[in-house]
Amino acid sequence: MKTNNQTFSDLADLQYENSFGQLPEAFYTRLQATPLQNSRLVTVSKSAAELLDLNLSDELKEQLAQVCSGQEALEPFDPLAMVYSGHQFGGYSPQLGDGRGLLLGEVRNSKGEKWDLHLKGAGQTPYSRFGDGRAVLRSCIREYLASEALYHLGIPTTRALCIVTSDTPIYRETEERGSTLLRLAKTHIRFGHFEYFYYTKQHDELKILADHTIEQHFPELTDKENKYSLFFRQVIEKTALLIAKWQVAGFAHGVMNTDNMSILGDTFDFGPYGFQDDFDWHFICNHSDHSGRYAFSKQAEMGYWNCARLAQALLPLMDVKDMQPSLDAYPQLYSDTYKQLMLEKLGLTSEEEEDGELVQKLLQLLHDTHCDYTLFFRALSDYQPDQQNDKLLNLFPDLSAIQPWLKLYAERLKRNLTSDKQRSENMKQVNPKFILRNYLAQQVIEKAEQGDYSELEELMVVLQSPFDEHPDLERFAQQPPEWGRKLEVSCSS
Repeated sequence: MKTNNQTFSDLADLQYENSFGQLPEAFYTRLQATPLQNSRLVTVSKSAAELLDLNLSDELKEQLAQVCSGQEALEPFDPLAMVYSGHQFGGYSPQLGDGRGLLLGEVRNSKGEKWDLHLKGAGQTPYSRFGDGRAVLRSCIREYLASEALYHLGIPTTRALCIVTSDTPIYRETEERGSTLLRLAKTHIRFGHFEYFYYTKQHDELKILADHTIEQHFPELTDKENKYSLFFRQVIEKTALLIAKWQVAGFAHGVMNTDNMSILGDTFDFGPYGFQDDFDWHFICNHSDHSGRYAFSKQAEMGYWNCARLAQALLPLMDVKDMQPSLDAYPQLYSDTYKQLMLEKLGLTSEEEEDGELVQKLLQLLHDTHCDYTLFFRALSDYQPDQQNDKLLNLFPDLSAIQPWLKLYAERLKRNLTSDKQRSENMKQVNPKFILRNYLAQQVIEKAEQGDYSELEELMVVLQSPFDEHPDLERFAQQPPEWGRKLEVSCSS
């Protein structure tokens, strides 16, 4: 029996459960990964490996390369492609599913936590919809960087264990290398899973899915008479909290379709995401989003819309009157969380009636001046009333733009219940110096495609401790160069 301090150097020794594979066959299709040619490990996250109690020996790294390339199939694995549907850009797509990924298995770690192992880029499945079922190196790197970056910013997210690349040619706009990413998630059940069984009128399977989800991920609700309404309420809360944290961090997801919404409120499926550089309240990170449906300013609204779609899918299990209070609670849950987190970014330890207006005026200022969002809050952490504050003021070519707001802020700090020194320390724990800027990801990708992974490893150092200074890696905290300001990222990236 495994003890709490035991670690493993072999994937086969992990404690597998594979509960989803015990559901009826209507939920998935079983199949093996399609092997890649001449595969090799690109990178592996030590902190993600620790979630599985893995010791990253050379032997394990070689095993990861073999397993994640489809060259080796471990006996404990139970690979399957999930079926689901979802609303994509507002329109319902009746069957989606894992078109380029496989759920390899579920692992229980020494803390009792369960993690899905999901191989992205594993080859064609019955749900590939004319696609090749493959992923390319650039998309794997973007997900690896983003999931680890968000985690270390304190934002709920899936994780990424490793990337494997190969010599298998994959054709997008140009020929690229077939690659895979091994994603870790508490679950891969999405809003779209429930929609699939609702719209296909498989209501017995819908109930099986709901009961399974509650048993595995909300066990405290299992014996409750109103367990479905309580489950729905928790999903609403988790979704509202997640999107508030995105907004505060200046993060845009880019494709908030219901098939990309985790039932546990984790950031899920990284495609054309983006962190704000020069602040734009209406920032659109996905150049395929021509209508701006998933613009930064609309993420909270889209979160609510998605929750309403989930409510519709759950209608066979619960009454509308039991759903509406939870849906009605979403806006306040979101706004209360957002406001509290923004006050923390401003270093305010108590709340006053006018604080909401102070935040709104600041956001308008940043939007009007196109000030760098991350650099502003990091510099504000060092702000001292009646001092020079050159680092902060140098962000504004026209000082008349910032001075009125700073006057309001200085007056507000006089009533703050902490010293300026303590405020500064507190602010630097919530205002990162380093974020995953698109141009940094692009630089990493270009080098990695030439076989140089050094920039990837160095960027990961600052993303895994984004609130620290890292003087030797200062280049990762700079504003983007001109070429990096208007990078276009689409769903295919």
